[in-house]
Amino acid sequence: MINRKLVLIGMLGVAAAASIALGCAVAGGAEGSGSTIATPTEKTSTMNIQIKVGNKRFTATLEDNATAKAFKALLPMTTQMTELNGNEKYFGLSVILPTNASNPGTIQTGDLMVYGQNTLVLFYKSFSTSYSYTRLGHINDTAWLAAAVGSGDVTVTYELQEKPKGN
Repeated sequence: MINRKLVLIGMLGVAAAASIALGCAVAGGAEGSGSTIATPTEKTSTMNIQIKVGNKRFTATLEDNATAKAFKALLPMTTQMTELNGNEKYFGLSVILPTNASNPGTIQTGDLMVYGQNTLVLFYKSFSTSYSYTRLGHINDTAWLAAAVGSGDVTVTYELQEKPKGN
């Protein structure tokens, strides 16, 4: 009877140690990958950001999800986005974001999404897709978006939307 209790206590200790080790590995990112998991550090009240492309500014409304909150915590950020397929620009983030990917069916002009766990994607044309993404947000007025991003790689700045003075 005592041997069974000791074995059970030993098994519980091993399970607890494995659980702690797994938690540390997840919190610290993949060992040697240079990536870390981004987690939001503060509660935010507004979920709007500014996206600057050349001399054009766009307001985007972020989703109310963990991915958007973690992304917002990284701002401001200037990226060199790479052209892909004549409909999107992408940038590999140095951090891993929390994600909940699903297939949207149709991408809309102005969608801001995450592919995988760390690829930021800005779509400037609508199209059908079979890929899965995590929704980050959407540019509110996309009238000049395609012209602003152009057909090649482009520098895009993401920043917090300034609050009106007096608030």
